[in-house]
Amino acid sequence: MDDLSDAEVSGLHEMELGIEHFRRAHGHLVAFHHATGRGMDHLATAESDLRDAGHEALADEIRDHFLPRGVVPSKRPDDHGRWSYDVLETYEELFLNDVVALGDAVADRVADGRRHVQEREQEREWQRRAKQE
Repeated sequence: MDDLSDAEVSGLHEMELGIEHFRRAHGHLVAFHHATGRGMDHLATAESDLRDAGHEALADEIRDHFLPRGVVPSKRPDDHGRWSYDVLETYEELFLNDVVALGDAVADRVADGRRHVQEREQEREWQRRAKQE
């Protein structure tokens, strides 16, 4: 990668690391979405069990105030809020996809599409050292 300056190699590396962290955040949002769904399944079962046990008011509270409710409040008073899948989709569509596309554009413009430039340099250096010693 002798055709790239140290600043270009560093900039490419930092861009890639940033995207990797955003992908990790995406994974956490997927886990959050799944955990929220499982929790809601348990609330739905609790509603049914409580209703069967004669606790109508508690079952109604779950049915009316928690099961239809989103995990992130809405700014609109008539809205129940945003559900976990909506938070996940919004992150993907309005942020992650754009930042990944920017990372691809940076790699294309700066390094002719090459990725992991700094790691490749490190790999070659370690291989060179192993052959010398």
